[in-house]
Amino acid sequence: MVLVLLLLIGGLAGSAAADAVAPYLPFVKSTAKIGFDPSTLNLHFMSLTVGFKMALGPLTALGLIIGYWVYRKL
Repeated sequence: MVLVLLLLIGGLAGSAAADAVAPYLPFVKSTAKIGFDPSTLNLHFMSLTVGFKMALGPLTALGLIIGYWVYRKL
């Protein structure tokens, strides 16, 4: 649970940093989109929709790495 929280914080911090420096360094906004579109399973009494998408940029990846590094140091 702590790992997921640190990765989330690191990813958000990296994305925020990319937004802040994008006017000066435009390459930090380049992203690779990872994931799959939503798929729905309909069982007539229940419907389940699953999907996942992530835009991974250089500073977002750096934030995730730092979040993992902080977790390893705990």
